[in-house]
Amino acid sequence: MTPDLREDLRQRKPFTSLEQEAQLNVVRTASLLVDSFEQMLKPHGITATQYNVLRILRGAEPNGLCRNELRDRMLTRMPDVTRLLDRMEDAKLVARARDSEDRRLVSTRITPKGLRLLDELDDAVSQEHMRRFHHLTKTQLKTLIDLLNTVRTELE
Repeated sequence: MTPDLREDLRQRKPFTSLEQEAQLNVVRTASLLVDSFEQMLKPHGITATQYNVLRILRGAEPNGLCRNELRDRMLTRMPDVTRLLDRMEDAKLVARARDSEDRRLVSTRITPKGLRLLDELDDAVSQEHMRRFHHLTKTQLKTLIDLLNTVRTELE
């Protein structure tokens, strides 16, 4: 039997509410999933946030996205997308170019190197998802997705 969150955190007192227990469970589970994902990416020299940017930009091809559009599509909020893109551009994973008609607009696109890296990672990422969720039935996965969508809808 899997330990409940109180046991996992070695917490002696009960949670103040089911809502608190639910939120802490989501946070703890998300943290463990992200840590595991980061470890899988580490040998490839990128972070989960950089992987997310590459994934978004691959989906936005051939036009790319401006910084704000990219920021709005990211899984986690990032206060300094510009510095993140600077590092990724230095690594030759993304390229930025000013719009010829409106010089204020800077479009970011994934580079061939970034695309090769994503192609390399596709199987490993799929295996990571399977490894973390294989023990759930399709019905359980759909229920989990629906419940998380419901909670997130109330937050937006």
